[in-house]
Amino acid sequence: MLIAVTHSENHLGRRVVVVLLIMFGLGLITGTVGAVDRSGEPLVHKAEVAAASNAVGKALYTQHCAACHQASGEGMKGAFPPLAGSDYLLDNRSLGLEAAVHGLSGEIEVNGQKYNGVMPSMAYLKDQELVDILNYVLNAWGNSGGKVSVGDVATIRAKSGTTDRTVGQRHTGASEGELRYQGAPSAIDAEQTKLIMSKSGVELTEQEYLASTKLYFERCAGCHGVLRKGATGKALTPDITKEKGTDYLKALITYGSPAGMPNWGSSGDMSAAEIDAMARFLQQEPPAPPEFGMADMRDTWKLLVKPEDRPKKPQHDRNIENFFSITLRDSGQVAIVDGDEKEIVAILPTGYAVHISRPSASGRYMFTIGRDAKVDMIDLYMSPPKIVAEIKVGLEARSVETSKYKGYEDKYAIAGAYWPPQYVLMDGNTLEPLKIVSTRGMTVDTQEYHPEPRVAAIVASHQHPEFIVNIKETGHILLVNYADIDNLTVTDIEAARFLHDGGWDRSKRYFLTAANQSNKIAVIDSKDRELEALIDADKIPHPGRGANIIDPEFGPVWITSALGNDKITFIGTDPKKHKKHAWKVVRVLKGQGGGSLFVKSHPKSSNLWVDSPLNPDEKISQSVAVFDIDDLDAGYEVLPIAEWAELSEGTKRVVQPEFNSRGDEVWFSVWSGQDQESAIVIVDDKTRQLKKVIKGPEVITPTGKFNVFNTVEDVY
Repeated sequence: MLIAVTHSENHLGRRVVVVLLIMFGLGLITGTVGAVDRSGEPLVHKAEVAAASNAVGKALYTQHCAACHQASGEGMKGAFPPLAGSDYLLDNRSLGLEAAVHGLSGEIEVNGQKYNGVMPSMAYLKDQELVDILNYVLNAWGNSGGKVSVGDVATIRAKSGTTDRTVGQRHTGASEGELRYQGAPSAIDAEQTKLIMSKSGVELTEQEYLASTKLYFERCAGCHGVLRKGATGKALTPDITKEKGTDYLKALITYGSPAGMPNWGSSGDMSAAEIDAMARFLQQEPPAPPEFGMADMRDTWKLLVKPEDRPKKPQHDRNIENFFSITLRDSGQVAIVDGDEKEIVAILPTGYAVHISRPSASGRYMFTIGRDAKVDMIDLYMSPPKIVAEIKVGLEARSVETSKYKGYEDKYAIAGAYWPPQYVLMDGNTLEPLKIVSTRGMTVDTQEYHPEPRVAAIVASHQHPEFIVNIKETGHILLVNYADIDNLTVTDIEAARFLHDGGWDRSKRYFLTAANQSNKIAVIDSKDRELEALIDADKIPHPGRGANIIDPEFGPVWITSALGNDKITFIGTDPKKHKKHAWKVVRVLKGQGGGSLFVKSHPKSSNLWVDSPLNPDEKISQSVAVFDIDDLDAGYEVLPIAEWAELSEGTKRVVQPEFNSRGDEVWFSVWSGQDQESAIVIVDDKTRQLKKVIKGPEVITPTGKFNVFNTVEDVY
């Protein structure tokens, strides 16, 4: 007799369907169809459940473990120990459970053979998923059996402090929160690249080469670099990949590895044909994206409305200071929203996946930059607001800013590119490109040449006519003085590698910025033009622009959250009145969990708001934590922001708290998929109660929100 049982589970956004064939007479099910156990439960039902659980465990094992231990459980001789017939595992099943949760490194002996490898922590998985995998392993390949329970997993998590699944490491050295963050695709179009197929390399058709180039930019370039010379991930140049060979690379791409490669094949994200072509593509010379010089920029520059043809005063009676520019990520648009009236006044076509919006010093213009390196200049005086100039500054980019120093307001704009690695100074009223500067150079630690150091963030100095420019891979912070751009002066400050974003302290003298892969916060004295401090902050600090508050015990502090753990780190910022606390970590709070992107407060607020959109736990990613600044030790309150939005099915990640200009409201994006319903949720800062929800078919994947007044004045 055959019984077909269908088990459906939504795992990491993919639907897994397992069809089980259960046969009587083979020991899988005993007794008759009507038999029951002592509890009265039908034995057939219990057997079906057990078989379904076993199949789920096998599917999860194949996805997460087979890359090293093999589908047969036999391991890889000299590298990864066997699980089939393993005395190490079967003599004490708790060792397997601890290894799964904590990871394992150092020498062990299995069946008389010594192994000295690294097993990453699987704490990013749900408790039930860990149980399914371990129970499958304990009972597969002739193993003697045994069971672990969800309670066993929970006990180990509690003892080791790994209840937050974001700290788990699918790949050694990279937390789950960090992996989710690194997944952004490159905006470079494969068809713009130059094909460099060597006859000595493994053969591909031109179609395979183009398809693999596109796939590489979408899935791999963010970690391994456009030129495959390595960034946060390892180098994948032919001198390395040819030695590995096609079969090895196919296995690596399919199953992933403890060294850092995601399991593109077993996860279902890449087909067998795509993996085969990618393995051969990686043994060829990398395609060369084009450079992007002055002639290229001028070809893309469009002055849509000349300055003299723009209105002399606002054409409407709206409060521009309380306008918000909100990224509609996947539609390639931004929404200009009136914060007083809570209504959308314009939706404008911009670059793809706008990364940030920055208003000019006067607050009249809003500058946006997409990941495709397109900069748009929006005139907020117009009714409705319109784009008056645009330009592309490369093929991929993240940062734009305008001059704020007294006497230079609105005179210049600057944009920094990921590819080519460079920044460009532009006319602040027209976006006409004036000067391009390359960022290629030596790393601050090993003093090695890096061909692809990306411009990660730019802020405008309040102390000098300068832009502060973070160079990601090399760890240099550049103070670009624009007083005389024909004779440009640049102060080069060595900080730490993998610089990202940051913001000002309350005095607007000190710029604090995360070198996130180095687990450091660099402090720049913009007045004296020097590195003031380099502060440890784990793991993977991600402040956005951070938050400034007056700590009741330590005085003025700047705050960052993290991708890799639940820590919220407070750093003293007052070297005059609180000298002993300055540039030190003075307080660390425990938040909901890792995977946080932004913290936010306001001078008029007594609250500190913390998001966690990249946490794998939906209860955490769909809510926010809020602390009372006057009683920080009391812990946080959780607000169900996504639930308040009352949306249909979707991921509903809650991201980036942003205050209105008065400091009495906090705005949140509830970010779902492109074809799913999303929303903007507005909360009363004082009462912490829902105030308004903005949603509709035009609100597509909202992410970043930038209030005009707060961004102009650097209030956070």
